[in-house]
Amino acid sequence: MALNYVWIGFFVIAFIVALAKLIFLGDTEIFSALINGLFDSAKTGAELSLGLVGIMTFWLGIMKVGEQAGMITLFAKGVNPFFSKLFPGIPKNHPANGSIIMNFSANMLGLDNAATPVGLKAMKELQEINPEKDTATNAQIMFLVLNTAGITLIPTSVIALRLASGAQNPADIFIPALIGTFISFLSGMIAVAIYQRINLFKLPVLLFLGFFLGLMALLYFGLNGLPPEQMEKITGLIGGLLIFSIIMLFIVFGAIKKINVYDAFIDGAKEGFSTAVMIIPFLIAILVAISAFRTTGCMDYIVNAIGYGFSALGMDTRFVPALPVGLMKTLSGGGARGLMVDVMQTYGVDSFQGRLASIIQGSSETTFYVLAVYFGSVGIKNTRYALTCGLIADVVGLIAAIILAYIFFG
Repeated sequence: MALNYVWIGFFVIAFIVALAKLIFLGDTEIFSALINGLFDSAKTGAELSLGLVGIMTFWLGIMKVGEQAGMITLFAKGVNPFFSKLFPGIPKNHPANGSIIMNFSANMLGLDNAATPVGLKAMKELQEINPEKDTATNAQIMFLVLNTAGITLIPTSVIALRLASGAQNPADIFIPALIGTFISFLSGMIAVAIYQRINLFKLPVLLFLGFFLGLMALLYFGLNGLPPEQMEKITGLIGGLLIFSIIMLFIVFGAIKKINVYDAFIDGAKEGFSTAVMIIPFLIAILVAISAFRTTGCMDYIVNAIGYGFSALGMDTRFVPALPVGLMKTLSGGGARGLMVDVMQTYGVDSFQGRLASIIQGSSETTFYVLAVYFGSVGIKNTRYALTCGLIADVVGLIAAIILAYIFFG
């Protein structure tokens, strides 16, 4: 129901603001811009969904091979000590455990094309054990929130954009972004755990968090100080090697188990095609609502109000120009990326504002997009507190990014 109210709110607020601009400001073009934005966003939503068909078809085909080869079950057994504490509603050794860990792994490496189909596969497997098909389970909510607040170990795309914009050291935001994304992930986990009354002070959970802290430290000492071009090559190598190794592992184990690997792939690929087509209405719905909110300037009004409030309190307001990146990131990854580039061009790529915008972009996720696509793919209508927890992670992550920018770049 929360998403329903948010969706209605976007349109109602946009209409009221547009009407006020027409009556009081004489803006006769606002409604034309509004409609053009709606149509463009609807077209973008369809194109994005159709663009997913190929990668969805391929990845769910590979996942089906891994499932029949027993590799997904093996993954599930390996992560069961941790997931049994965080996802108590998932049966032991259930295939969803393996899909979830693969989704997290792809997200950590910034491999969005790999993460989305595997994540949708995990949500579908969680839906199979859902007694109320239109209501999100505790496990589905935990998975979605951790997905929206997921750890991104290396913000490769942000570093590449800073390099293209002429930054002296494009990778200087690496460490603060890494810390920011971990804080966002941890806050999302804690928020859901409070709702679900999960005790996080248990050895498997603490070991899991310790593992990520160690991994972040390893990346820091291994990559810190490298030229951005070399860092980009190394991260690309890590991601490519990991993903292709998983593909080969699934295929080889399938051949060893003497299953028909090709037929298994085709069966899974059919599921991928139908899933990609199924999410079109949900994706278009959220994108057109966001477009209406943006086109009428509502996002700018929110940012300006925040800036005025902090200025009235006598506080430093250098962070305000980068706020639209954080607010937009919950709605649209592409929109936030465009705003980040705009901030870097306006204030300078190595300015405080430019670096803060980069940290925000590299340490946050598209909550509304993920919620609409993931829950929409399995027909979930009652999302319960998923949106609330996702936004908590976003807000905490945004505040952390601002504090980290002041710590690292003054």
